[in-house]
Amino acid sequence: MLAASVRSGLTETLHDGAVAVCRPDGSLVASAGDIDRPFFIRSASKPFQAYVSQSNGANLSTLQLAVAASSHRGHPVQVALVDEMLGSIGLSENDLGCPADWPSNRIAARRLFSAGESTPRRVWHNCSGKHSGFLRACVASGWSTADYLDPDHPLQRQVTALVTDLGGFDPEPVGVDGCGAPVHRTTVRTMARMFAALATAPEFSAVYTAMHRYPALVAGNGESDSQIATCLDAVAKGGAQGCMGVGLAAGFGLAVKSWDGSPLVPGIAAVATLDQIGLLNALARDRLASVARPVVRGGGRPVGEYEPRFELRMA
Repeated sequence: MLAASVRSGLTETLHDGAVAVCRPDGSLVASAGDIDRPFFIRSASKPFQAYVSQSNGANLSTLQLAVAASSHRGHPVQVALVDEMLGSIGLSENDLGCPADWPSNRIAARRLFSAGESTPRRVWHNCSGKHSGFLRACVASGWSTADYLDPDHPLQRQVTALVTDLGGFDPEPVGVDGCGAPVHRTTVRTMARMFAALATAPEFSAVYTAMHRYPALVAGNGESDSQIATCLDAVAKGGAQGCMGVGLAAGFGLAVKSWDGSPLVPGIAAVATLDQIGLLNALARDRLASVARPVVRGGGRPVGEYEPRFELRMA
């Protein structure tokens, strides 16, 4: 069992989950918990979706590719890049299939409120970068943009084929993600294998470079996946309902899933796993301390902290 506990006074709350470390061939390095239980990969699939877009003529710059692989927080630079991705091919946010939303970052949203904005927009949705990449690929390939989110669209069929091939796992039946895009089944073992490929296979080098060079575009400053990619030769991508994948240039992929959907558990477990398998030096350990042991506050002051409570089974 994988558990991250929060201690506050004499109270302790446990979060169950699973973690796996794999090599690109799928062989297991270490694990904890039920690594073969299926779940939806959610936004952790965005690096692979961005790869498919780029492979089909999206012609994204390194900055744009980072945003295509992102769950952006609606900061001005992120929104500007999405606008540029659409505008340069004659499209606008009206062509996006994701719903209108406010930036997920409170500071970014507050800035818009202060500027007099009163209506959510599609371009502010955290998945608008991915959708813009999809649209650019459709325009370049001569495919319909009106139904680009249909699972049977040529672009989405390629995403499904890639996920199946990389993970060695049947990702169907395909679901519908919160942004309207198809979402695939995975397991912690499968996801770790996919992220190992992301970090090591030559065909993914452009996506890896973009995510590692601009981790704050992939999420935002202070986010656990961005911090991991900043401190290590690695890329990281979180997904909704408590999952995260990490691709390490050392030749490994790491995946974490919190079964109760806790957004804090993936960062805690990922850092603890990296430490247990010897991939954290003293500087990285120090800089990732806030991810590894988040503070619990009560009444505006620290009253406890989360901590990892598991030991890996080495394969």
